[in-house]
Amino acid sequence: MTVIESNQGVITQINVFDVDPDKVDLLVATLQEAARTVTHVPGWMSANLHVSLDRTKVTNYAQCASKEAWDAVMEVVYANGFIGKLTAIARPNPCLYNVVWTLDHTQVTAGP
Repeated sequence: MTVIESNQGVITQINVFDVDPDKVDLLVATLQEAARTVTHVPGWMSANLHVSLDRTKVTNYAQCASKEAWDAVMEVVYANGFIGKLTAIARPNPCLYNVVWTLDHTQVTAGP
């Protein structure tokens, strides 16, 4: 399960793919395959896929323990040809982030 905590040094990639609705299932399957190839990389933490309600976007929310771990993950992704496969299906818009703040139901008391 993905845990989102601020100021832990975790690197998060949020990659929003613009995709033809007819190619969403292929894109999701390819992203799943890519994620499974990196689970052995030290520092890899998680990958989560989201499909927009109109099926024109797929978002990958992925986490690694550090920037060095992220770089190692991407080496495997490139070496296995996934960048070419993914860009042939959809248009990626990746960006790396640091989590700086979170709020969830366990931190909130009842009432306004």
